Amino acid sequence: MLIRRAFKFELKPNGRQARQISQFCGCARYVYNRTLSLEKSLYAKDNKHSFRYTEAANRLPEWKTKHPFLKECHSQVLQQSLKDLDRAYTNFFEKRANFPKYKKKFRHDSIRFPQGVELDEIKQKIRLPKVGWVGYRKSQNIIGTIKNVTVIRHGEKWDVSIQTEYDNIPPETTPSEVGIDMGVKRFATLSNGEFFEPISPFKREQEKLAKLQRKLARQKKESRNSRKTKRKIARLYRHIADSRRDFLHKTSTQIAQNHSTVFVEDLKVSNMSASAAGTKENPGKKVKQKRGLNRSILDQGWYGFFQMLSYKLERKGGKLIKVDSRNTSRTCPQCGYVSAENRKTQASFACIHCGYHANADLVGAINVLRAGRARLACGKSGAVRPLSAGTQRDLLQH
Repeated sequence: MLIRRAFKFELKPNGRQARQISQFCGCARYVYNRTLSLEKSLYAKDNKHSFRYTEAANRLPEWKTKHPFLKECHSQVLQQSLKDLDRAYTNFFEKRANFPKYKKKFRHDSIRFPQGVELDEIKQKIRLPKVGWVGYRKSQNIIGTIKNVTVIRHGEKWDVSIQTEYDNIPPETTPSEVGIDMGVKRFATLSNGEFFEPISPFKREQEKLAKLQRKLARQKKESRNSRKTKRKIARLYRHIADSRRDFLHKTSTQIAQNHSTVFVEDLKVSNMSASAAGTKENPGKKVKQKRGLNRSILDQGWYGFFQMLSYKLERKGGKLIKVDSRNTSRTCPQCGYVSAENRKTQASFACIHCGYHANADLVGAINVLRAGRARLACGKSGAVRPLSAGTQRDLLQH
């Protein structure tokens, strides 16, 4: 099985290289935004107009003649920028994303090289076209053939993401199934009773971040002190993101190494973290509490956790299966009785029918495991059955 994998490292360019990479990002942003502006005018005339990469790429020689600074940028970087716009248009027309937006300076700056890259793992250096050999902080060995390399700005630092392709032979593992219930008090609870406490990196640094932002608001714009404060804020944001990513990687790796099949709830994180403010005509209720819950959900990084767990299980020959989350927190795992009264508090579950009581997150994980097994059984037999946990209510309806 062919696997595509990205290896991410911190890049360590010198002053000249950092300025050159930043200049390449500016050129790529210019081409992207100018092409988008032109395409928007064409789309305004005809809503059926679709972006064509070939036509956009043919404009580059003329633009290079009018703007000499584009000649200093590697042609691959400009072409890849247009391919990013092509992908954004495709996602829009296939209703997977909103209409493409203009790129802003220092916001998600990145460039990509599809070829011409060399790697020296012994010296911990990578050669980027027109930039030269750049050092990087090696944290793991790179496996496979390099397909492309992306350089990304994160605050004041640069990262390099090396995507490779290689044949993967999953090791033989003992079959093991587990259900996972996601939560705020407990990050993840497994059906075998194991659970992981959240680290909540944003919450931990929230007071310090707010203090720096208030300080920045009082300072004169574009002054030397305001630039210093901006750098401190950028470093703090990077620390928060790195802490969260490190926790998610360690947790997902531990689960993937110990289990071959993992069942999780099919959670719509974007819907769960939507604002409850409402409108002037129909104002929302408990807006402050909902805002705090949204912040906690996003701070946990559930979506990224599911992505990491999915590809790590795939490499080991396992699989991640999502099941319907309906009634998983209301169903008694002992008698199957379904009622909202079974869970009167966030942490405790007590069945009003049989008296069974346990941690609410553990009950949810057990029900997720049962729902996942039921889904697999129905898939193998060809039967059609709701993806909810096996309950008395299900038995009465069928």
